[in-house]
Amino acid sequence: MVKKLGRATKSTNFWSRKNILLFGGAALAVIVFGLVIPFTAMQFENHNSFCASCHTQDEEKFYQQSLVAPVDLASFHESKGASRCIDCHTGPTIIGRYGGLMAGATDLISYFSGHYPQPAALEVPYPDANCLKCHADIAQKQEFNNHFHVFLARWQAVDKNAATCVSCHASHDSTGAVKIGYLNEKATVAICQQCHSSVGGE
Repeated sequence: MVKKLGRATKSTNFWSRKNILLFGGAALAVIVFGLVIPFTAMQFENHNSFCASCHTQDEEKFYQQSLVAPVDLASFHESKGASRCIDCHTGPTIIGRYGGLMAGATDLISYFSGHYPQPAALEVPYPDANCLKCHADIAQKQEFNNHFHVFLARWQAVDKNAATCVSCHASHDSTGAVKIGYLNEKATVAICQQCHSSVGGE
């Protein structure tokens, strides 16, 4: 009988004031750091001026270009409604957005600690998935004038150094020609030659 009382007393100790406060504090921390702070940061990230406030070189220049007539592919996207840095600089779905948020958090820490490289280096290669969020149908036109898009995946499958979307479509390069979609013709032809030498003979 005494043992049962002892056990009952121990089980009720779980609901002690101390444990309730600890559990409540942990739950509050999860809510704040897992939901409130990320959601707030996402609202800031919706404004290009916020991105440019830390990414000062060359992103401030890119931001200013987005406010005037298109001079490159990125500012052309601005004129077509894909107006936020975050529209292109995150992957698909909410998972991609959250991943971009985490990368932004590390950038923010580096910036305020004084260890932020300028100009900012792109540490992770820009993935095709970011472009395919809006341009998923790009390889659907099975015609000669689109063969470079149709066969890109084939090249990537056999060559780890294969081109990606941004190899040709450099968003912030203002040396491209408007009439060919802001492509730099010389650079793009070189990419074409690489592809043909890699998989063209197969």
